[in-house]
Amino acid sequence: MKFDIAPPDDALRSALQQKIDGKTKPHGALGRLEALALQIGLIQQTLTPELRQPHILVCAGDHGALADPSGAGLSAYPQDVTWQMVENFLAGGAAINVFARANGIELVVVDAGVAHDFGPRDNLVDAKVSPHGTASYLEGPAMTAAQCETAMARGAQIVADIHACGCNVIGFGEMGIGNTASASLITHFLAGIPLGDCVGRGTGLDDAGVSRKLTLLKGAADLYRGDYAPHKKHAGPPQVFLGPPGGERREAAFSGGALSVLAHFGGFEIAMLTGGMLAAAERKMLLLIDGFIVTSALLVAATLHPATLQYGVFSHRSQERGHRLQLEHLGARPLLDMDLRLGEGTGAALAWPLLRAAAAFLNEMASFESAGVSGQSEQADAAPGS
Repeated sequence: MKFDIAPPDDALRSALQQKIDGKTKPHGALGRLEALALQIGLIQQTLTPELRQPHILVCAGDHGALADPSGAGLSAYPQDVTWQMVENFLAGGAAINVFARANGIELVVVDAGVAHDFGPRDNLVDAKVSPHGTASYLEGPAMTAAQCETAMARGAQIVADIHACGCNVIGFGEMGIGNTASASLITHFLAGIPLGDCVGRGTGLDDAGVSRKLTLLKGAADLYRGDYAPHKKHAGPPQVFLGPPGGERREAAFSGGALSVLAHFGGFEIAMLTGGMLAAAERKMLLLIDGFIVTSALLVAATLHPATLQYGVFSHRSQERGHRLQLEHLGARPLLDMDLRLGEGTGAALAWPLLRAAAAFLNEMASFESAGVSGQSEQADAAPGS
């Protein structure tokens, strides 16, 4: 897929900053809310931004590594929890449902590749790439090139349809038991962070469980033969996945780059989020980024199109250990730090009021001039003794 993503035009920055500084407050007194207002104005290219019809897109998918007998220990919960939680979303009983309702956010739930037949459902988007989830990255690529491209294209189309209905701000969430493992591998390969620093407790593993999870993921990483590796690229164009000793040789999903990493280790929900983010940035929407798994999708998107980052607002810092390192790698400062590690887009929903507040103060707060309030005196700005 091809995307045309340009960074926001910076020509309006001075006028926006002047408007922010002219409000009835000391310079910088609203802290990071001022930087957020500036970002929103630049994205929308206006001094009077408007946040319209907010949506959160929650993509769900299953991971073959969880169904693989050798993958026992990757998660504290069985794979069936993925489809059970989708049913919970559809019934309106999950945390993301509660927070979305509380904040007037439209929730869109997508079956990207859950290993369960939901049948026709009015409030579920059927974008299933495979009825069985992905293949196991413990044995080979999780997705073929065609499957990865299909997932990205479907995510992009879903976001395009949401945008066509008037939405200009979209949050991203996910559901997929075991997807912190995929996110750890993607982060390791794309950000060059040691795998041991990426792997965390996920849905609640104890120390022994984390150790087991790391051992399994090291084995998966060692089998990868794409042309993308931490801090370096392999020479030549390796096209063949070698597989375990004595196993069959399989064609690699991609010959290289971020798409190779995504196809080899990702889930359909992560690929769908990646495509959705790229489509949103192309349409100059504001992207609300959730936690560890969603940020791994953003890592792929930003590797492919770096300007995507300028449309993103990082809602929170997850308690999942790898998320802090992702944020540091991207030079990002999240809005919230509340020890969340649920996923689902919950952090994005909780951060939404801050976006509304940023746009509201920029549009509605009085200026010194309009309120007849004296501004900071020139003498106050002067250096002592001048």
